[in-house]
Amino acid sequence: MRFETDSKVLYQLNNACDGDLNRVVKIVKLAGFFNCVPNFTEHTSVMNGASELMVEAFGETVGRHCRGTCGCSSLPFGAVLKIEAIAEIC
Repeated sequence: MRFETDSKVLYQLNNACDGDLNRVVKIVKLAGFFNCVPNFTEHTSVMNGASELMVEAFGETVGRHCRGTCGCSSLPFGAVLKIEAIAEIC
């Protein structure tokens, strides 16, 4: 499978797999860190997009994962959102 996208997670996975995303065995976990105000409570709703993208790209069995979210007062380089991924590749 070749997948071209603006998603940084998929971009990094593609690099780790030498351009062959068929090597992804499992998306194990996504973690989202949000630069937000203290009263923001919709972290999980925002992460739904990233989770849905993994399932769309890899299918239910490989793409379904566990997930965590956290609100932060700041992120490096003024980022609004940081997503970390743990994936099993062969």
